Amino acid sequence: MRPWAALAVALVLVPAAASRPAGSKIQVPPGFRAETFARGLSQPTAMAWGPDGRLYVTETNGRIIALRAGKPPRLFARGLSVPLGLTWRGRTLYVSEQGRIETLRLQARGSVVRRLLVTGLPYGRHQQDTILSGRDGRLYLGSGSTCDVCRERDRRSAAVLSMRPDGSDLRVVATGMRNPFGLAFQPGTHRLYASVNGQDLLGTKNDPEPAEMVVVVRKGQWYGWPTCWPSARLLRLVGDCKGAAAPAAYLAPHSSADGLAFWRRDLYVAEWGQYDSNRFGRRVVRIQLNRRGDARRVSAFASGFDHPLALAVDRRGALLVADWGRGVIYRIQSLGGA
Repeated sequence: MRPWAALAVALVLVPAAASRPAGSKIQVPPGFRAETFARGLSQPTAMAWGPDGRLYVTETNGRIIALRAGKPPRLFARGLSVPLGLTWRGRTLYVSEQGRIETLRLQARGSVVRRLLVTGLPYGRHQQDTILSGRDGRLYLGSGSTCDVCRERDRRSAAVLSMRPDGSDLRVVATGMRNPFGLAFQPGTHRLYASVNGQDLLGTKNDPEPAEMVVVVRKGQWYGWPTCWPSARLLRLVGDCKGAAAPAAYLAPHSSADGLAFWRRDLYVAEWGQYDSNRFGRRVVRIQLNRRGDARRVSAFASGFDHPLALAVDRRGALLVADWGRGVIYRIQSLGGA
């Protein structure tokens, strides 16, 4: 029996042409519709379209699932160490895991060759997150802090890193980001944006701090952590902030700003939320940017999720939202187009 045959019993892929409505669970603005793209996943963490037209999805349990509308789901790989990011370059899939980067290369007749590309990266409270391919030919990677608030010994923590596709020439691009989970390049400008999760033990129940933030990642820049943070109440940086770059956008405090995607000219952020509360997050936020690359408006776009984590844009121009909590991928499309 093929290794993915048993998986098809549990995982249901809904063809895009006949997607089932998401019902009242997902609320979207007038002019948009939310549907179910796939269900039965186990805590999906990242999504990327492969060269074979399938959507590849990582799961917390260390599996990668390949999905194609109307076809049985395929178990592509297992045994990874908490994969949180993936990106394709040609026929090679790059996966970020705890402390390492692994590659899986598609061979003729569907076989796969796996290789550990980078090892020994620091991790602890957070780990390596989204990985992206830039138009300069390099890979970009979010690398979270090993603690809540501390002085890191390794500059590769709380930073955005870059490397060559063969794993060599690993560089620290920018620092001072406690957990730079999501990364996305803006079409046209090629600005690199990162979503950053702030520290935990600030503020009070009635005055929660700090804000989560989205930054434009610039070479050599420091973004404040651990001595400086974005205030949710004041909408400015506070603390010891000399030399810190201001955020492009301020988001709800403790909302766990994670997956990023540019869609329909705006930047969208998946706010995972909190384990024990529905107060913040559990939604997708829309950020409208000005010409300088800063937010001119931040607004809630879609809600009703359990814990949305990953975002991607499908081949027909719709926004895919992977709900980590429900194991469901939702598809949001405009009724005026794709």
